[in-house]
Amino acid sequence: MSSQNNQIKKIVLAYSGGLDTSIIIPWLKEHYAGAEVVGVCTNVGQNEDWEAMEAKAKASGASKLYIRDVREEFVRDFLFPMLRAGAIYEGKYLLGTSIARPLQAKHQVDVALKENADAVAHGCTGKGNDQVRFELTYKALGPHLKVIAPWRLWDIRSREQAIEYARAHNIPLGNISEKNIYSRDWNLWHMSHEGGELEDTWVRPREEMHQLTKSPQDAPDRETEIVIDFERGMPVGLDGERLSGLEIITRLNKIGGENGIGRADLVETRLVGMKSRGVYETPGGTILFRALRELEMITMDFDTLGLKNSMALKYADIVYAGKWYTHFRESMDAYMAKASEYTTGSVRVVLYKGNIIIAGRKSRYSLYIRDLASFGESAYDHHDATGFINLYGLATGVQSIVHKEKPVEGGPVTEMKAMAGFHEK
Repeated sequence: MSSQNNQIKKIVLAYSGGLDTSIIIPWLKEHYAGAEVVGVCTNVGQNEDWEAMEAKAKASGASKLYIRDVREEFVRDFLFPMLRAGAIYEGKYLLGTSIARPLQAKHQVDVALKENADAVAHGCTGKGNDQVRFELTYKALGPHLKVIAPWRLWDIRSREQAIEYARAHNIPLGNISEKNIYSRDWNLWHMSHEGGELEDTWVRPREEMHQLTKSPQDAPDRETEIVIDFERGMPVGLDGERLSGLEIITRLNKIGGENGIGRADLVETRLVGMKSRGVYETPGGTILFRALRELEMITMDFDTLGLKNSMALKYADIVYAGKWYTHFRESMDAYMAKASEYTTGSVRVVLYKGNIIIAGRKSRYSLYIRDLASFGESAYDHHDATGFINLYGLATGVQSIVHKEKPVEGGPVTEMKAMAGFHEK
């Protein structure tokens, strides 16, 4: 036992009630003699027996467990700003786990400060992304706190060894077993699945693995139509009824799940460099992304939308990397808010067996003017196009003339002509 360990008297653990965080409690008490372990669990939309979770944490050795319902905050300050930004990692991942970690770590730090703790701990593995997301938040909000990451310290190297450790320390396992092969994360936005047969990229996921969405084959053989209302790029209602963000996501998750919407099977690039396969179910989020994209197409000008789309890629990268509490992210959100100033309106969406069909969009700020765009008689003067094309193509024409009259000696054009048997005179 190092003298440094002896100086730690209270540790605040990010507690989920799963296998890893359950065995971490007795491990911390063994290796930091006399230290009190306080658990923090944030309700971000996962379905849990909260009373049982508190009992389990205390049975594992925690002195107390804070349970915080942060669902409204999650939607308002994290999910909807990310949605407005259009952030999708590597073209497929809607960042469900990534976006939750900074919020969970924020409340962990808040409890640590309240409890006057010396250290914070998490159950993230040393090869995953979440360790970075948690610890960057610690650095931003509680840089004085010592960070304890047991997976980078102990000798446990597998799920089987973790279960063996739990049984040896009389930790209640519940439904955790060697046969429960998937590593899952669940919140309002999505459910993720990793491990088991998914580690073979050639194997198709089992249908019974999915928890939030029906197979498109089993979805209703009829269309489901909904209208989503937005204000300034944020969802505000469904079918004309104004709702809270939490109500909107909850309803869309149910409707989308019933219609087989939101499944994604991808191999992503982790922060530590390795590739990892995951299957994600994001029914409500998938619908919202598609609908908002359509509204932006009629309310944003070319340059604003183009820059927003390019920034969305970077926004997704920083969310994935856990760089939420940074000036850079805040600066990007300032642009997203301004860019979405006129993204107000409604989108009619039809769901059918895994498909999202856009059936209509409208906005009082629509830049689509039917009279100008119509193929019929309109106020647009076709003769105006001649002068526009002459000016717009001026640089292209000048470049072509100069390059033909004065080819670069030894350049690609000269070399191609020589190969073809031509010689300059």
